Amino acid sequence: MLRWILVFALLVDVGLARAADKPVPAASASASVSGKVLEVKDVDNYTYLRLKTRDGEVWAAVSRAPVKTGADVTIVDANVMQNFESRTLNRKFDRIVFGSLAGSGATAATAGGDLGALHAGAARPADTGDIKVAKATGPDARTVAEVVTRRSELKDKPALVRGKVVKFTPAVMGKNWIHLRDGTGSAADGSNDVVVTTRDETKVGDVVLVKGVVRTDRDLGSGYSYKVLIEEASLQK
Repeated sequence: MLRWILVFALLVDVGLARAADKPVPAASASASVSGKVLEVKDVDNYTYLRLKTRDGEVWAAVSRAPVKTGADVTIVDANVMQNFESRTLNRKFDRIVFGSLAGSGATAATAGGDLGALHAGAARPADTGDIKVAKATGPDARTVAEVVTRRSELKDKPALVRGKVVKFTPAVMGKNWIHLRDGTGSAADGSNDVVVTTRDETKVGDVVLVKGVVRTDRDLGSGYSYKVLIEEASLQK
């Protein structure tokens, strides 16, 4: 049942409302793609692979891994995204497969299959040093604490938040997941940390300007939910 919930959520989130022009793997929590590696591009968090498959060439992205041109690989837990833009590569992909490399030991959370693994680290961001980030400016500017504590008032409204990335989890349910802090709020009630979903790439330690929409009471299924998220976000450094 959880797998079908994830598939439905992926379809809604990335807008796969129509079939692709060329044969590509269907969005599924259990799909796999196999092929020969024609090209490899490494960035901070991903390895992008151009694969020759029996259905033609396809681009795929996995957690960074030592993959060589000419290797035969299989991408498991494969999910297709359309119109994905990689700012690191300065390139837009009409279609790309996100998943994990078979035999790499990567967790399913990296590929988007295990919500439990995503949430298990939510209370343990990687960078928790002294954080003081100046508030963004403009009519939609908010601090992290304001987004969390005023979530009912801000529901479905745009928000502009500047903060430091303290945790980054790529390619879960077709999105990148960021924990953002700016020095406001309290760890006691969780108002010092807000979760952001985006297609843009970043890394722990970056100070970014997040522009997105405040969503509340987001239920991801299997008992996992968020009181508040900033979704559909774009990032600027």
